[in-house]
Amino acid sequence: MATDELMARALAALGDDGPLSVEAIHRLADLGDLPETMTIAEVADLLDISPHTLRYYERAGLVEVARDGNGHRIYDADVVRRLVFLTRMRLSGMPMRDLQHYISLVDSGAHTVPERLDVLVEHRDTIRRRIRELTLSLTAVEYKIATYGGATGPDVQDPGPA
Repeated sequence: MATDELMARALAALGDDGPLSVEAIHRLADLGDLPETMTIAEVADLLDISPHTLRYYERAGLVEVARDGNGHRIYDADVVRRLVFLTRMRLSGMPMRDLQHYISLVDSGAHTVPERLDVLVEHRDTIRRRIRELTLSLTAVEYKIATYGGATGPDVQDPGPA
């Protein structure tokens, strides 16, 4: 799976129309008019992931996929929606073991909602920390670009050979 391609596609779908919102997430999750069933190739194409990744998610216990009379995988809309969620969580850096734990909670029923919430809050905090770290890195890169372009002015000294 080319996660860079999937992330680029997700960001393009959001557009540059201001801050992210619940509506933006709904747009990302909107799968339009999905066929009643889809093949592995169709789902792989839809989600920009490989059939190998889809089979891996199945072996890892993240999705249960029905089979037709010939043994070919048949994906329904519920499975595809779950796969959309799984790909978003993987893009956000959620480890497979955490995803497997979360999905096992979902599959166990409504009584696990408080624990699911804990898992997601912890993951949100991890994402926020990564965003802060990346923001700091971006600031350092922008400083260097400005220094090399002379936009910082004559008083600013380049801090070193980096």
